[in-house]
Amino acid sequence: MLLKYFYDQALAHASYLVGCQRTGEAIVVDPGRHIEPYIEAARKEGLTIVGAAETHIHADYVSGMRELAARIGAKLYVSDSGPADWKYEYVHEYSHQLLKDGSKFGVGNIEFEVLETPGHTPESISFLLTDRGGGANEPMGIFTGDFVFVGSIGRPDLLEEAAGVIGSADVGARQLYRSIKRFMDLPDYLQLWPAHGAGSACGKGLGAIPSSTVGYEKRFNPAFRYQDEESFVRYILSEQPEAPKYFAVMKRVNKVGPQIVGADPQVSKHSVEALENFPTQTQLVDTRSADRFAAGHVPNSLLLPTSSVVAWGGWLIDYDQPVYLIANPQQVAEIGIRMRSIGIDTVAGYIDAEDVARAGLNTERFSTATPSELADKITSGELKLLDVRGEGEWQEGHIEQADHRFLGKLPQNLDGVDAGRPVVVQCRSGARSAIAASVLQRAGIKQVINLTGGIMAWRNAGLPTIGQDCSGGVCQTV
Repeated sequence: MLLKYFYDQALAHASYLVGCQRTGEAIVVDPGRHIEPYIEAARKEGLTIVGAAETHIHADYVSGMRELAARIGAKLYVSDSGPADWKYEYVHEYSHQLLKDGSKFGVGNIEFEVLETPGHTPESISFLLTDRGGGANEPMGIFTGDFVFVGSIGRPDLLEEAAGVIGSADVGARQLYRSIKRFMDLPDYLQLWPAHGAGSACGKGLGAIPSSTVGYEKRFNPAFRYQDEESFVRYILSEQPEAPKYFAVMKRVNKVGPQIVGADPQVSKHSVEALENFPTQTQLVDTRSADRFAAGHVPNSLLLPTSSVVAWGGWLIDYDQPVYLIANPQQVAEIGIRMRSIGIDTVAGYIDAEDVARAGLNTERFSTATPSELADKITSGELKLLDVRGEGEWQEGHIEQADHRFLGKLPQNLDGVDAGRPVVVQCRSGARSAIAASVLQRAGIKQVINLTGGIMAWRNAGLPTIGQDCSGGVCQTV
């Protein structure tokens, strides 16, 4: 048997290639949309991908299931659990098997058995893997998808938070509690292979270790400490990270079926002169570094450094309007892969960032300043300070004069920000606040200052912050 691990750092997404060398066949578990790495890995191992299996309808990235079925004829293995509203709608176009608790499928001498594990989503399932070719008659491991992670467990509130399914969070939490009880009956020796690692918004406190064992998670996973349902529900629904708004788009796309990308999608190059003819609603996304963007950029462009495209593109890009990139030509292909991975299929082309600079179009800029340079003006109220970090970070400690405006929701949350008054933006280190500066300038707030080094530099300069004590369910400033 072959088990190969794939990890997309930008998405904190893990997927797996499982192959039987005796028959030369393989299945991909929870594939991402960019399927070339799976195809190439299988080719190098002398395997043919004949199937793809998915633990649930994912919300944080575009699934590669349909791409594998359409392009190489992979048979699809998907959940048939959960309510009618959360059934796969496209799989009937391809060879497929609908899975329920106890269903079995496989390749060669490798067998997968389905375990229904609802909670994160109603249709969530896990796969027990048995290598019968090696003489085993019991499973060696379990693919848990977004059910159990290393050191955490899948959040049950995404349907409510991101997709607006009112009341589903409490129902999901109680389903998850029952799924945990079932998980406790599994043998401790089983290896555990989740679909996400640290940094994913599909749960809180995910570990950075790629795999674990069932026994280890039983002993040390915080979610397994709760012996009564009500305590567990309170725990699992509290302090979850912000659910990106694009998650609702992903749920719909992965249920209905993503567009087929093809083997070599191209992003066409456009001249600088073409900028004048772009439609009014065109979104210009500048993928250069924050420092270069601050020093000069095209007015009304959005800063999304290449490393931030996945993290913030789903929050800040309008999925219904065309996108043009300002980018280094050598990075365009990778940026296209990253955008398509979260369903941004409206990239209509790119313009070479150096051509833009040579044409003298980078006429807008914002300034940066250190905490010591800004502290007196912030504390006196002369400058308005916006803290664009997440809710958890804000509660842990913030500058007293700051106004909390989370970056992901900033475009819709600018009431009370005076366009005629200088605004300072701040995050943890200065990276997210640079993106926020571009959001403010697009909204007509042109006098923007990015706090160099963020709240870390502020604290290192010995300047005061305040925190919040949220014990007892009520947050108080301390």
